[in-house]
Amino acid sequence: MAGSTYKIIELVGTSDQSWEEAAKTAISTAGESLKDLRIAEVTKLDVTIENGQVTSFRTRLNVSFKYVK
Repeated sequence: MAGSTYKIIELVGTSDQSWEEAAKTAISTAGESLKDLRIAEVTKLDVTIENGQVTSFRTRLNVSFKYVK
């Protein structure tokens, strides 16, 4: 039985609406050049603040995709 190997990379997505939208942005952008994305794990959530107001949301993700020789 052959096993599979996966590579894990870190992505950061941004959005001016929500952390969920930031995650979707990161995944859809990565999906344009990486094939066979499998799992995304949120590792950190943060926001940027300007003049005392939240201006954008950032989601950091570890994303795995199948490694093919």
